[in-house]
Amino acid sequence: MRKTTEVVLPGIVEPEGLSVRRRPAPAPGPGQALLAMEATGVSFAEQQMRRGKYFDQPPFPFVPGYDLVGRVVATGPGVDPALVGGRFAALTKTGGWASHVPVAAADLVPVPESVASADAETLVVNGVTAWQMLHRTAKVRAGDTIVVLGANGGVGSTLAQLARIAGVRVIGTASRRHHDALRRLGVTPVDYRDPELYGRLRGLAPDGVRAVFDHVGGEAVVESFRLLAPGGTLVSYGTASTRDVAGSSKAPVLKLFARLALWQALPNSRHARFYNIWAGRRRADAFRERLRTDLAQVFALLADGSLTAQVAARVPLSRASEALRLAESGTVTGKVVLVPDDTEPHGGPCDK
Repeated sequence: MRKTTEVVLPGIVEPEGLSVRRRPAPAPGPGQALLAMEATGVSFAEQQMRRGKYFDQPPFPFVPGYDLVGRVVATGPGVDPALVGGRFAALTKTGGWASHVPVAAADLVPVPESVASADAETLVVNGVTAWQMLHRTAKVRAGDTIVVLGANGGVGSTLAQLARIAGVRVIGTASRRHHDALRRLGVTPVDYRDPELYGRLRGLAPDGVRAVFDHVGGEAVVESFRLLAPGGTLVSYGTASTRDVAGSSKAPVLKLFARLALWQALPNSRHARFYNIWAGRRRADAFRERLRTDLAQVFALLADGSLTAQVAARVPLSRASEALRLAESGTVTGKVVLVPDDTEPHGGPCDK
């Protein structure tokens, strides 16, 4: 009988409170394919979930894991068995931190065989998020200038690269330790700890910017909105500033929604939007087609070398606690990736 290893988030715990369990692998149900995970990732969502702070997380206990890349090893009723052996990516929101994951076959996106699974994994939720915010929400054009807060992170580093590919000037915030890495990506770095941060950003773009991509939220989002040029767009996609603040997980998000709606309703030429990767999912066919189209473009850029995967570290699945702690440390550029235990040496995380 096929076995699966999975990581369980039992409640509001420190990263070391995650548990690992072995059980019979699930059989794919009608319309499903069973993926043998080759890479899954540590996103900001999991950092919020372990604190009980993600807006619509399921009740504890559950298996986290927002996305994964893997090969189909079995198909359920109604699914073409020819999918077996194929490599695909999938958005899951939860459940990805497991060695075998059942996924709706309609949600699978092919991954080019020419790219490594860990590289592709860094660009599933991060790549779709960055592509859609840049091209569907902000609608940037060549010659524009944008500001990316947290440009060293998984989404931020992908967003910066996609913007540079599109001919857009990027100003990115990060701690000083990441500035050289950002310069190599063609980004103008600014220290996010600088007490005059927003003044320095305005100094680099005195006429305002086409877009600001803000995952921080909180009161500083007001300053992000003020950076915009006429016709510019603030794209908010998180509330990282309240990650460690006790209290309701929904209150900061609802406050942010209200603020963005007010700005959008004002008689001015600046725009304020909240990006949600799951928006429009009720129209399932259109949602899946948009996801497949956008992720295919991101994978094509990875395959031809235009886009570089930012793998912060590869860590065996059974050591997910270490991976989560590392991702939360703020010391890495890119995304921490979890891989199956049997493909990794025992000496520690395997950096790229």
